[in-house]
Amino acid sequence: MVEASNPTSLPEPSAKAHGHAIRKIQVMPGVYWVEIPEAELYIMCGSPPDAIKHLMRRGLIVEEEVDGVVFENGPNAVLLSDVMLQGGSFANLSEFPVLQMFYRQGMFLPGHPGNTGRKPILIGNEEQVKAQLNYIYRGNYGLISQEEIEATGIDPDTAAEMMRMKLRFAFGGIRETTEFVDTLVLGREAEEIRNGVFVSRVDVNVFEIMYRDECVRVDLNLARHRQYESPYPLSYHQVDRGYFSIIHSGEGDGWDINRPTMSSIICFQGKLFLVDAGPNLPAIMNALGISVSEIEGIFHTHSHDDHFAGLPTLMQTDHRIRYFATPLVRAAVTKKLTAMLGVAEREFEHYFVVQDLAFDQWNKIGGLEVRPIFSPHPVETTCFYFRAMGPEGYKTYGHMADIASFSVLEYMVTDDETAPGLSEARLARTKYEYQVPTNVKKIDIGGGLIHGAALDFKDDPSERIILAHTDREHTPEEKEIGSGAPFGTVDVLIEGYQNYAWRFAFEYLQTYFGNASHDQLQLLLNNPVQTYNPEAIIVREGDSHDHVHLILTGNVEWLTSETQLSGMLSAGAFIGERSVLTERPASITVRAASFVNALRIPAKLYVDFVKSNDFYDDFLELGDNANFLQRTWLLGEAISQPVQHRIARSLNMVYINGGEEYEVEPGAGLFIVRSGTVERDVPGGKKIDIGVGEFFNEENVLFDAPMKFNVRAQEDAEVCVIDASVIGDVPVARRKMFETILLRMQASQG
Repeated sequence: MVEASNPTSLPEPSAKAHGHAIRKIQVMPGVYWVEIPEAELYIMCGSPPDAIKHLMRRGLIVEEEVDGVVFENGPNAVLLSDVMLQGGSFANLSEFPVLQMFYRQGMFLPGHPGNTGRKPILIGNEEQVKAQLNYIYRGNYGLISQEEIEATGIDPDTAAEMMRMKLRFAFGGIRETTEFVDTLVLGREAEEIRNGVFVSRVDVNVFEIMYRDECVRVDLNLARHRQYESPYPLSYHQVDRGYFSIIHSGEGDGWDINRPTMSSIICFQGKLFLVDAGPNLPAIMNALGISVSEIEGIFHTHSHDDHFAGLPTLMQTDHRIRYFATPLVRAAVTKKLTAMLGVAEREFEHYFVVQDLAFDQWNKIGGLEVRPIFSPHPVETTCFYFRAMGPEGYKTYGHMADIASFSVLEYMVTDDETAPGLSEARLARTKYEYQVPTNVKKIDIGGGLIHGAALDFKDDPSERIILAHTDREHTPEEKEIGSGAPFGTVDVLIEGYQNYAWRFAFEYLQTYFGNASHDQLQLLLNNPVQTYNPEAIIVREGDSHDHVHLILTGNVEWLTSETQLSGMLSAGAFIGERSVLTERPASITVRAASFVNALRIPAKLYVDFVKSNDFYDDFLELGDNANFLQRTWLLGEAISQPVQHRIARSLNMVYINGGEEYEVEPGAGLFIVRSGTVERDVPGGKKIDIGVGEFFNEENVLFDAPMKFNVRAQEDAEVCVIDASVIGDVPVARRKMFETILLRMQASQG
C-alpha cells in the first residue's frame, strides 16, 4: 500500500509511529477500522449502509497519486456482522465497499497501480459470507437469464434484447462473485486472513484480530435502541403536504459524503410516496418531519444499494406499505433482498402490498398517474414519469435515476442480433423516452460506464431540469443545462388550497372511533393543531395532562427515567390518552424528534367523548395490556392505538410456577414475559434467559414451524400469549422477531 499523498488528513499517526503494529479506530457504533500496515491489511469491520462514506469523512480513505494516476486507498477486507439485521437496518451491505475496492482503488482495473493481483476479502460466518456472495451477484446482474426475465411477463423477443444489453454491461458474461472476491469463513477457531494476521470470534459479533504479539477486540453489536448513524448532518425542515409537489430528499450518489443519494418524495393530495429508498432513510425522513407511518407507498426504480438500502425502514410500521414497481424490477429486488436475508421470496409480501405497474402506460393510483419506462442498465431499471390533472391541465414530473449516457449507449450498438449490445431501434427509443418534456425533470449525471450525462439533455424542452446522482460540483456548462435542488426544497406543480392536517386527523379518529358519529368526531376535530419544534418537550413525566395530543405529522420520542426505556411514535399515535382516562400523571416524557404537528384535545373533552360514545370500558379493559405492550422493545414503536388494541384483545395469559417447565405447542403464538424470567434451551446445548418484555416462539410465528420445546420458569412467571395470525401481520414486529431469531441462532452456534 502506497502512503497517502496528504498524511495530515488522517485522524492520527500510523500504527507504526506509535510503536504498535495494529491500529484500531471506532468509526461509529457497530463499525471499526483495523489496519496492520506491515501485513498490508486494512479491515473495515462492519458494513452497514454508507459505511464507506464514514471512512471517507474520518480520513481513513484518501486520494493518492502514483505515476500520475490519482486514486483512493481504503480497505481491502470486510469483516461481516454475524447477523444481517441490526437496529432496523441491514448490517451487511458490502456491495459499495467492494465497488470502492474495484474501481476507486483500482483493484479490478488492468494496468492500474492499485491492481496488485489481490482480491477483496469477505470475512464472516458461513451463512453471512454465502449471503453476501449471492447479494453481490444479484447486485451486479439483477436477473441472470432470459428465462428469469420472461418469468416477469416480458415477451421472448424483448427478453432476449434485454439479456443482450445486460451481457454488454457485464463485458460479455455473467461471472460468479468468487471469481473476483476472496472469502474467509470463521468457525470456532482462529483463522489466518493473510500475512500472519489472524481473526477469531469470541462471542456473537465480537471478534479479536491478532498480529504477532498484539491483539485488538471489535464489538459489532448495536444496543437495542440504537441505529447506525448517518455520515452527513441534515438540518430540520418543515415541508407542506400539498396537492401535487416534489420534495427533494437527495441529489447525491453512493460516494457523496455530504448529501443523501438521489431520491424524491411525491406529495399528492397530502399523501406521500417515496421514489426509491436509499441509505439513512430514517434520518432523511426525520429531518423532513415525515414519519414512516405517513408513507403511502414507494415507487422503486432498481435494486442497487444506493436506491435499495432503506427498505428495512419501510418494514417498521404496523401495516404493509404499498410497493409500486414493474414486475421486472420487483423480481430483481426480491431476489436480492431474500438472498441477503436467507428467506423465501414470498416473505416480501408480508411487509409490502405489491402493486405491479405496466411498462409504457399511465398507471392510475387514485388521481396520480405514473408511467414507467425501461432504462438500459446493468440491473433491471425503470425511470418514472408522474402526472396529475390541475386547473391548467396535466403537470408532469420525470425521475431519471440510473440512466446511461448516450455516448455509452451508442458504443453498445450492434447489428448482430446474437451479440451482446443493443439495436439502433432501442437506442432511438431510449433517447426519445429520456427527453419527453416535463414541468420538472430530475436526471442522473453521474457519468462513467453506467450513468448519465447532462449534455444529453442540453436540448430537452422540459421547463426545469435538476442535476443529480453525482458527488462533485457541477461544471459551468452543466449549470446552463440544469439546476440543483438542495435537501428539503420543494417544487410545487399544482397548488393546494386545502389543509390536509384536518383530513389526516379525521381519518385517524375515524380509525380509532369507528362507531362514533360524524358529529361526535367533529367535537374532537374542532381544536387547534399545534406545531412543535424539533427536540421540544411535549409532555414531561410526572406532569398532569391538560390535553391529549394526536400526532398528525412527524416523529416523537418517548422515554421513562424509571426503567430507562425509550421508543419512537409516528403520525397517528395518541399521547396521554391513558393517563387522562385514569386520572394519573404522565408516565413518560415525550419529545419532538422532528417538526411535529399535533391536534391538541382538551382532557375533559376527550374523557367526555370516550364515555358518551361507550369507549370508556373498552379502553380501561385493554389499557393495562396495551400499556405493557407499548413498553416492550417489540411493540413500543410505530404501533397505532387500533393495532395495539387488536393485539391486546388477542392476549391470553399463562402462569408458570418457579422451577416448573411449560411445553410450547406448535401454533401456540408468540409468548412475551410480563413478570419473572424463563429459561429456554436452544440448539448447541445452550440456554438463554428471557426476561420481562422479551419473547419466545418467534420461529413458529415467522415460519409456521411445527416444533415443540419446553421453557422453565426460574421464578414465578406471568407470560402473555399473542395469536400468531395477529402478531405475524404487523411488519415492525415481524422484522424485530426476525432480527432476534438471527441473533439467537448465532448465539446457539457459539
